[in-house]
Amino acid sequence: MSARPHLSRRLRLEGPMRVPDGAGGFTEVWQALGHIWAEVAARTGRDDATISRLGLRITVRAVPQGAASRPTPQQRFVDGSRIYRIEAVTEADPEGRYLTCYASEEAGA
Repeated sequence: MSARPHLSRRLRLEGPMRVPDGAGGFTEVWQALGHIWAEVAARTGRDDATISRLGLRITVRAVPQGAASRPTPQQRFVDGSRIYRIEAVTEADPEGRYLTCYASEEAGA
């Protein structure tokens, strides 16, 4: 990473949580884990018959491994009505100051 990212978007980090559905099973709900400042950049786009999918590269400040505020692939970011599902997370720079989260935003066609 050559230039410092411009962390200008405040995203809500959410994680899945299983809760009883009252009928002996479970349902998945999303629980807010906190807010993170990020840079959001498009990387790819794809269309098929029913879904438009936009690939994103989301850069955030690094968080230690195992910390509750560190994004993981099971989680998602929310930006208003937009939802970005996290697919992978890696360190963005050799010094470990930033993380790159590869995510996708889906919208029904």
